[in-house]
Amino acid sequence: MAETHSLELLVQALRRLPGVGVKSAQRMAFHLLQHDRDGALQLARALEHATASVKHCSLCHTFTEDDVCPTCKDPRRDRTQLCVVETPADQAAMERTGAYKGLFFVLMGKLSPLDGVGPRDIGLQKLFDRIAAPAAPGEPEVREVILATNFTAEGETTAHVIAQALKGRTDVQVTRLARGVPVGSELEYVDLGTIAHALVDRR
Repeated sequence: MAETHSLELLVQALRRLPGVGVKSAQRMAFHLLQHDRDGALQLARALEHATASVKHCSLCHTFTEDDVCPTCKDPRRDRTQLCVVETPADQAAMERTGAYKGLFFVLMGKLSPLDGVGPRDIGLQKLFDRIAAPAAPGEPEVREVILATNFTAEGETTAHVIAQALKGRTDVQVTRLARGVPVGSELEYVDLGTIAHALVDRR
């Protein structure tokens, strides 16, 4: 079947999603155009609105529509703890456990020299600036940095680089999620009980 230019553009756009190949993208495109055009329009509007409205939190770098995200604003959070994760999806996984009540810093990536991703590309300097910055009046300083990067080769490298950079600081304790999280896994897909136990047993 000869595809129209517009249909081909839609298929190519859907292929940008992780894990979506040509066949899956074609099925999605055909379904939306044949059975759910209202859904297609709703999806288009939602994507346009999100890309225009969602930005990075000025403190933790996660996604938010405000300058500072609700987690960073929450006065009930333990401001002496800062949990470093790779993505907002990892942050959401940590939140769903209910086991962590501190603050976050989202790297928006991981070190991967083979892919040309270095410290500047994932905002490590912003993390170090956040840790070194004096606390706001009446608020405690960061006392513990919890490295919750994924247990992949890149995640381990990222955690090691951060730990080495903070090694000389006596005022900040650096901990790592315990090995309860399977090696090679990503937090987004690990069951919540495993994440919770790994957080409690961190070293």
